[in-house]
Amino acid sequence: MYFEFEKLDVYRVTLEFVAAADDIAESLPKDRRYLKDQLRRGANSIAANLAEGVGEYSSAEKVRFYRMSRRSAVECASHLLACRRLALVEDALITRGLDQLLRIVAMETSMIKSISAKTLENRNR
Repeated sequence: MYFEFEKLDVYRVTLEFVAAADDIAESLPKDRRYLKDQLRRGANSIAANLAEGVGEYSSAEKVRFYRMSRRSAVECASHLLACRRLALVEDALITRGLDQLLRIVAMETSMIKSISAKTLENRNR
């Protein structure tokens, strides 16, 4: 038995990113505790909002949660880019995380556009 959101490719990639974000957070220096926390919270927010959106019946609510999830992904990208700029983490870890985030953002953007287009189409009928 599965939750509906577990079947989505975007959710699977998101879970991969949650694990990557945790690896990155673990490799950050101890004095960057605030960044560890922000990165972990942001990564989990991507997954949680995505799951909540799938669980919604209303198209408007689905889009709202997917947009929140997408914003959390962009926030995480900003954290990773700061880590890269400050040379806090091995660059290969940052690149892997950014690649995952780019996929997540692209898939969520597509989901948002698709639902929004269907909603508009239904209104015009």
